[in-house]
Amino acid sequence: MSSPALHPAVSLNADDPSLLTLADVRAAAARIAGAVVRTPTLYSRTLSQITGADIWLKFENLQFTAAYKERGALNALLLLGGEKCNRGAIAASAGNHAQGLSYHGSRLGVPVTIVMPKTTPTVKVMQTEAVGGTVVLEGETYDEAYAHARRLEEELGLTFVHPFDDPHVAAGQGTVALEMLEDVPELDMLAIPVGGGGLASGMGTAARALKPDIGLIGVEAELYPSMYNRLKGTVLPTGGDTLAEGIAVKEPGEFTARVLAGLLDDFVLVSESALENALALLLQIEKTVVEGAGAAGLAAVLAHPHLFRGRKIGIVLTGGNIDTRLLANVLLRDLARSGRLARLRLTLQDRPGALYKVMREFDAHNVNIIEIYHQRIFTTLPAKGLITDIECEARDKEQLDALVEALRSKGYAVSQVELN
Repeated sequence: MSSPALHPAVSLNADDPSLLTLADVRAAAARIAGAVVRTPTLYSRTLSQITGADIWLKFENLQFTAAYKERGALNALLLLGGEKCNRGAIAASAGNHAQGLSYHGSRLGVPVTIVMPKTTPTVKVMQTEAVGGTVVLEGETYDEAYAHARRLEEELGLTFVHPFDDPHVAAGQGTVALEMLEDVPELDMLAIPVGGGGLASGMGTAARALKPDIGLIGVEAELYPSMYNRLKGTVLPTGGDTLAEGIAVKEPGEFTARVLAGLLDDFVLVSESALENALALLLQIEKTVVEGAGAAGLAAVLAHPHLFRGRKIGIVLTGGNIDTRLLANVLLRDLARSGRLARLRLTLQDRPGALYKVMREFDAHNVNIIEIYHQRIFTTLPAKGLITDIECEARDKEQLDALVEALRSKGYAVSQVELN
């Protein structure tokens, strides 16, 4: 891209070449070599056919802790040295940074303390402790946990390792781009998830230096457009329950904002439904599990095809740490959106055989019934009326539509309960 579409609104020196350099990223690559997985970058024939672009996937969900965050955490730890190394590191995180820092700290013999909010799910606490971190629960929010971590940093003489707003961390994350362009030098665009901006800063710095004309597209969740607001000067609301919790950052990094202001060609937002669709496609087509943030790059390509069509796109599957119940919900919702699962709502008269007659239509169309819900009391219908919700499974949307048409032709009032 020769004419950037992004018009940064940050009042910072975005042209300072000393912020982060290719040399920093290459030094990080040499430093962490052999201690992190050199994950594959593979071509996806099916996703390429779906999107109209050549799609290459970088499988960072194959790292030991299932996320790219190990790279930056390890680079920062290896640069501690001397007394700092002996005293240990500290961070505030309830996600992949906590596990990456704890794992490599344990491996290197560097004590690592992670401060998490008291509201952190027990499984995340256990996962961090399992790879060697000492967890301190403090505060009800991330901000309160962060403030406590900074107090402990001062009181105990520890070194704080920020999850994204740190040049050493960003340089480590940039090694992802080095590997991608080494494996697939013909890539001409990268779609990079952005939360705090560490990954995009490191990858963007390396990629732009190696290939000056490469397109760099930042991707954020619509619910958390914090860096988007910062760089574009918008005031979109930030907050909510997003599937992409790994990039759900309310305040972007100061350092990373300065770097990205001079790097990104464009910045896009993706909806929750786009994230769910991308996650489901990656599981169904590539047989790989990613978390919501890990699906953001593909979600952008699917949601904004005009930016990517005909290009050779590199997408990082940034992590695979997703709760299994959440994953199940996403997959079931995807089946519902595709028309293979549905909840049909029928209004019936409360008479013997009324439901049986409806069941005969389901049988005739070979649509499987999963559950039936009767509601007689809490309705606005007359006393002899009832509402019946029937959850069912069809081969495809066409088979379901044929069933609905048949029911309506028999005089039934039928509606489909839609997903948000």
